[in-house]
Amino acid sequence: MEIKWVFNNLPKTSNDTLKIMAPKNISKAASFHKSFPQYTETPLTNLDNMAKFLGLKSLYVKDESFRFGLNAFKVLGGSFAIGCYIAKQLGKDISELPYDVLTSKKLLEEFGQTTFFTATDGNHGRGVAWAANKLNQKSVVFMPKGSSQTRLENIRKEGAEATIEDLNYDECVRLAVVSSSKVPNSVVIQDTAWEGYEYIPSWIMQGYGTMAMEANEQLHADNCKAPTHIFIQAGVGSLAGAVQGYFANVYKENPPTVVVVEPNGSDCIFRSAEAKDGEIRIVTGDMPTIMAGLACGEPNTISWDILKNHSSCFISCPDYISAKGMRLLAAPLKGDSTVTSGESGAVTMGILFEIMKNKDLKDLKEELKLDENSKVLLFSTEGNTDPDFYRDIVWNGKCPSF
Repeated sequence: MEIKWVFNNLPKTSNDTLKIMAPKNISKAASFHKSFPQYTETPLTNLDNMAKFLGLKSLYVKDESFRFGLNAFKVLGGSFAIGCYIAKQLGKDISELPYDVLTSKKLLEEFGQTTFFTATDGNHGRGVAWAANKLNQKSVVFMPKGSSQTRLENIRKEGAEATIEDLNYDECVRLAVVSSSKVPNSVVIQDTAWEGYEYIPSWIMQGYGTMAMEANEQLHADNCKAPTHIFIQAGVGSLAGAVQGYFANVYKENPPTVVVVEPNGSDCIFRSAEAKDGEIRIVTGDMPTIMAGLACGEPNTISWDILKNHSSCFISCPDYISAKGMRLLAAPLKGDSTVTSGESGAVTMGILFEIMKNKDLKDLKEELKLDENSKVLLFSTEGNTDPDFYRDIVWNGKCPSF
């Protein structure tokens, strides 16, 4: 396994999908989330001393371990998609259905109950289950082989019917689709898109936009007018496309350099970029990686369109990069705050550190123009969602870099 990268030389499209992440749409999602009594803005941690150590002007990490008490950002997408689905079925706009209306007896009588099916490596399924439970709905969750028992139990605690299947992630998605087709009053809430399945993934991406909007406003409050660089991790690419899409809309004249990062074992977006023809590439098989939330082999077609039109660079990483990122955030330089970041949340910290300090990556550093003027934004998308595995990496040295 090795660090591989490719710069964006892909043919561009009409760019119609960018409007999905327009600020007016994200404001609507943010208002929806703010209507939840559990809502609080997650921290944007300024790692000022790490920035100086790496030779950067500033380094910020959006810490999603505080999101709705669920230790991960995914609930933003699942909850907004469920809300939008209910609104659509009732012929209403989501702005008419804040939390207190969605949870009301009147709404339940008017809408009834729907079963929301999904596939997940952990965080998305828990978010869907949590939202369905809070909104008096039902959920069924399929997890791929090798999934954490802890994450399975966390999903079940939210009231979902959940199982670990002898399938990979993408096969679990197909299982969710088939299973939903056999159950009346059901629908699939999945954070990936394919032909004929675009509305719900678009809503999920807009839900993720709440996190991006928060981060941008927090940067401004810290006297940072705009990030020069954003490193964002990718599984199917929904998160990456959402973050890229939001910032491309907000900073049209001077967009940040966006670097998309994946595990070697499931780098479908990197392989798609490497092919340079604009078509997606699919990774099959077990996709071994510690980054469970990124172990996805089939790109979200909506996100891929945004990424190939706007992102600057695509990187494929070995697992030790994520493990190193977890340790760097867990044991920061004196004066910086600790960030508890899980396997899928820390890979961007790991690769940024490597680019700035590994002489073998000097060319990449220079091409990205990472220097003392760079203001870098990262998103730690999960905390220690599997505490035992987290300690195995951070305390016991699993996945060393030597």
